[in-house]
Amino acid sequence: MATTFKKMSDSTAEDWQEIIGEQVQFMGGLADRLLSHMSLLNGDYGGFPIDRLQHCLQTAELAAEAGEDTQYVVCALLHDIGDTLGSTNHADVSAAILQPFVSEENHWMIKNHAVVQGYNFFHYIGLDRNLRDTLSEHPFYERTLRFVDHYDDLAFDASKPKLTIDLFEPMVKEVFAKPINSVYQNAL
Repeated sequence: MATTFKKMSDSTAEDWQEIIGEQVQFMGGLADRLLSHMSLLNGDYGGFPIDRLQHCLQTAELAAEAGEDTQYVVCALLHDIGDTLGSTNHADVSAAILQPFVSEENHWMIKNHAVVQGYNFFHYIGLDRNLRDTLSEHPFYERTLRFVDHYDDLAFDASKPKLTIDLFEPMVKEVFAKPINSVYQNAL
C-alpha cells in the first residue's frame, strides 16, 4: 500500500518505513540505470572521430590498463555521462552523479576535467586555453591534469576496436553499491 499524505510534513514514521523500503530497492538499481543511460551516448559523435560512448569506454580502458583503482576507472567511464542532460555543464552533471559514491579527489577531478581539458581546444573556440591555471593551486589539480593527459585526451582513437560497456559493469555495480558521501548513507 502506498503512503497517502498530501504534504511531507504530514508524513509519519510508518510512512517512512514504507518509503525507505521502496527507496532502498530503487537505489539498488542505480548502477543498472547508469549503465543503460550510457547507451544514449552510442552513435552520438558530436563531430568527434568516435561516438561519446566509445570515448568514455576508451578513457576507462586506458585508466584500467594503467592500474588505476576501481573507483577511478568508474569515474573515467562516467566522466562524460552528463553530456546527455547538461550539454553546457556536463562535468558538473557527471560529478553530481558520482559524488555520493566516490572520494573527494575523484569527485573534484571529474567536476573540473572539462576546464583542464579545455587547454587542448579552448583557443580554437574563442576561450582562454589557460583557464585551467585558475585551478592550479588546488590539491587535486595535478590528479585532474594527469586524468586528462593520460586518459581523457587520448581516448578519441577511431582505429581501436569497439569496446562494450559489459567490461565495466561489475566495477560500476561495486562503486554504486552504497553511498559513501551522502546525507542518506546511514539511513539506507
